[in-house]
Amino acid sequence: MAIRLIILAAGKGTRMKSTLPKVLHRLAGKPLLGHVIDTGLSLNAEGITVVIGHGADQVKQTMTQPVQWAMQTEQLGTAHAVMQGLEGIEDDDTVLLTYGDVPLTRASTYQKMLDTVSESQMGLLTLHMEDPTGYGRIIRDGADGTGAVVGIVEQKDATPEQLAIKEGNCGVISIKGKWLLSLLKQIGNDNAQGEYYLTDLIGLAVANNVNVEAIHPEDAWETDGVNSRVQLATLERVHQNNQAMALMEGGVTLRDPARIDIRGTLTHGTDVDIDVNAVFEGKCHIGNNVTIGPNCTFSNAIIGDGTHIKANSVIEDSTIGQQGDIGPFARIRPGCELADSVKIGNFVEAKKAVIGNGSKVNHLSYVGDAEIAENVNVGAGTITCNYDGANKHKTVIGSGAFIGSNAALVAPVTIGEGATIGAGSTITKQAPGDKLTITRAKQTTIEGWQRPTKKS
Repeated sequence: MAIRLIILAAGKGTRMKSTLPKVLHRLAGKPLLGHVIDTGLSLNAEGITVVIGHGADQVKQTMTQPVQWAMQTEQLGTAHAVMQGLEGIEDDDTVLLTYGDVPLTRASTYQKMLDTVSESQMGLLTLHMEDPTGYGRIIRDGADGTGAVVGIVEQKDATPEQLAIKEGNCGVISIKGKWLLSLLKQIGNDNAQGEYYLTDLIGLAVANNVNVEAIHPEDAWETDGVNSRVQLATLERVHQNNQAMALMEGGVTLRDPARIDIRGTLTHGTDVDIDVNAVFEGKCHIGNNVTIGPNCTFSNAIIGDGTHIKANSVIEDSTIGQQGDIGPFARIRPGCELADSVKIGNFVEAKKAVIGNGSKVNHLSYVGDAEIAENVNVGAGTITCNYDGANKHKTVIGSGAFIGSNAALVAPVTIGEGATIGAGSTITKQAPGDKLTITRAKQTTIEGWQRPTKKS
């Protein structure tokens, strides 16, 4: 027996008012469809088939997870969409049918539905709600309508009495492969829309003595789909709030839980303190006793224990060691590896730089394609001139070197251990260790010179 998923993702999403297929709109930095696929993969499904239609090529090019694609060239209803995704489904499989625009259903909810399936039972996700407008209504037997599920009626086909029912269909179904294959063949399109409704599967299952077990999600937002940008923004806040709550329950201090965005995964140590407007993208890790100031952005960043990231700093695809001091207004670009106790000050940009223990680049500097040993002091306004107009070159600075302010180190170049570079120098060849190297023109005062005046 194998678990298989069929994800319906063929709709255009007219209400999004966008040329982008609806399932590619992003929630927490990931396409809606990506959330659903990742949840499916966490169930150890043997196969996931995504039924696509509108913008099919764009969807396939965007998604990278291992799935099988099926095309729905005509929009003839949800049952018709499922019919396109039946390749590989066998009688003994347990099949979960879900939707690419419903991103936040928990894996545990899907698992409950899968566990419900047997030779004589299927699962149906339903929700009791105050206002079920727009939802198909769950029809139950018994005089008081609280017995077993016997069918679903779409809102457009419902009687006034049926419209008063508060239990709505969330659309997700779990079922044995043999029943899915046989019952789909019996679904017709004699309804107000002239479509093949997947909801008709319920009544047909009951007629074939298959019990329909209603499963309810832990939270209502698990069943919310995205049909507009307003709904997308609403679910974004739900998702971010869930992540913020999990961080705080794990021991992280958030100065304002409503002002943090996690667009990927964030792992952390103990006693982490995060100020407002922090954004985390990709895979990030924060060590113990780290403090993060306001308005910082991290992308695939690793931050060591005891490091302080000050306000308005950006760290991308880089590793910061322990007891570091970064910012404010620092930009650490991809490829940087900072050792312990490194200081990167305000308005410093580093790119593909390896910086040793205790070294400092305090302010107003650019360090790119550089290898800086331990206990180096890089003065204000220093730049490594790493680009010759065609190629990048490396600057190597030995341990204990002191680079004076406003120095230009023209790569490829090596600064020896313990070397001192005089302020304002442009260094184009090796500077020997333990010596002062300086390149300044003789200072001259020009007598009689007058400052230009603005022409009227």
